[in-house]
Amino acid sequence: MKHLSLLVALLLTLVAGCRNAPATDSLMVFAAASLKSAFTEIGAQFEKDRPGTRVEFSFAGSSDLATQLTQGARADVFAAADAANMDKVATAGLLAGDPVNFASNTLTIIVQPGNPKNVRTFCDLNRGGTSVVVCAPQVPCGSATKKVEQAAGIDLNPVSEESSVTDVLNKVTSGQADAGIVYVTDARGAGARIVEVPIPEAADVVNVYPIATLKDSSQRGLAQGFIAAVTGEAGQRVLSEAGFGRP
Repeated sequence: MKHLSLLVALLLTLVAGCRNAPATDSLMVFAAASLKSAFTEIGAQFEKDRPGTRVEFSFAGSSDLATQLTQGARADVFAAADAANMDKVATAGLLAGDPVNFASNTLTIIVQPGNPKNVRTFCDLNRGGTSVVVCAPQVPCGSATKKVEQAAGIDLNPVSEESSVTDVLNKVTSGQADAGIVYVTDARGAGARIVEVPIPEAADVVNVYPIATLKDSSQRGLAQGFIAAVTGEAGQRVLSEAGFGRP
């Protein structure tokens, strides 16, 4: 009987402990693939500043994320790599308010270490025997690539068009392609795995990144707090260190 009483007391203690456990507020952020490193760091600090809060991310090409949202996917915050894909979500009536621009990015060429194909200019990407990967035209980095092609007067012949800038980076770092066109932030994040070849023609082709709270969010206050963290001094410092420019 004594043992039974002890067992009951232990069970009651465990139940009480579960009841007293702090609740967790979860925030879902849909964000452009190029933001992965910076947003992961900002999200970790956001969680630290707000005990009991968990930030979850879905990183992908902005066009894919916009399509998911317009087809019913649920999220609290959307951060795109261009205005066009944010406009798609806004037109669908899914935003809780006007987007806020928080960063900018430009394109660059990346090649394998040692630059074995001796790529020095944008024109060199069309040299025979050089395999090039780019983002698909509907993706922000792909749309920007098309504008650079127009500025340079060159039509590239890529071996593949990827759905996100991360996929382009992976094709080059894994040796599946000789060169790729990515954002300067991706080149910086890749470190010694690639060699960067600047594109002068890209100077005037700047992608501006907007962020907004989604109308169906059940965590609007938390969503606004995250946006404030991104646009605030600390968040802007993280973005700057990752290679992003001011909006």
